Amino acid sequence: MKLYLLISGKYGSRVVNNLAEHGMAGDIVGMEEFPEDLPDFIEDFARYVPQNLPPADLIVAVGLSGDINMVVPEVARKTGASSAIIPVYDPQQMPPGLQQEIQEAAPHVNIVFPKPFCSLQAMGDPCIDEFARKFGKPQLVIKADRYIKKVEVLRGAPCGSTNYIAKGLWSTPSEEAELVAAHKLHNYPCNASTSTDPAVGDTSMHLASYQIKEAVKRGLGYAIKSAVVDPEKCNREKCQEECIKSCPQVLIGLDTITLRGDKKAFIDPATCGYCEICLKECPLDAIEIKNGPFPLE
Repeated sequence: MKLYLLISGKYGSRVVNNLAEHGMAGDIVGMEEFPEDLPDFIEDFARYVPQNLPPADLIVAVGLSGDINMVVPEVARKTGASSAIIPVYDPQQMPPGLQQEIQEAAPHVNIVFPKPFCSLQAMGDPCIDEFARKFGKPQLVIKADRYIKKVEVLRGAPCGSTNYIAKGLWSTPSEEAELVAAHKLHNYPCNASTSTDPAVGDTSMHLASYQIKEAVKRGLGYAIKSAVVDPEKCNREKCQEECIKSCPQVLIGLDTITLRGDKKAFIDPATCGYCEICLKECPLDAIEIKNGPFPLE
């Protein structure tokens, strides 16, 4: 696969270095770096399109904010790329209207906007799926008894945070690893915003922490904490499925809250970030946060 990168700032550089260090150096056919101080609104973005572009299969734009992202459709056209990834880490960096404008400018290019970058998963596009085999939603193999003995990163966040967190989990009490991982993410120079994104009702930083916590849960085979639905109180006929409609994880594409065969809501402890939003939205007071462990299927 031929990968062309459009980057800006320290975050963009960090992603490039991490991709190169973990197996994709040979796939990168070119890169264009943009200044960080570009205005959010650009009338003539065409003058920023790189010249003499090489053939490419996938465009990845990281660290770009505002209208400069409009170069992606033109770069895809000139390189022949069929796919593009533009991660969203801040509601101001990539508002929904700009996403729509980018997609309309490139109807024949499959463009995805993972929110945040570490939520990226395979989605049926050959180029994006090849990228997502190594980078995106974290996946860990953990060996542990009462303490974490070994952590292997099968797939890491593009920014490099997963490898940093994995090293920091060694010797951690297993029952504390889930929360320790989230704390270590906050200590890493993650680019995810702490501003609430109106589209999901939560911050990108929180969404990123839910992804690494899920990786730890699946690595250990259990969750230590989760929102839980009381089936005796849950009654779909008396609500508008507020829990499903308000869950940030559902709003970025995960099946964190679903309806069972009996039409009762079920919350997946593996992907639940216990943000408590569903508790506040449920009109029947049918959800509470409980401590586990909750074995995962």
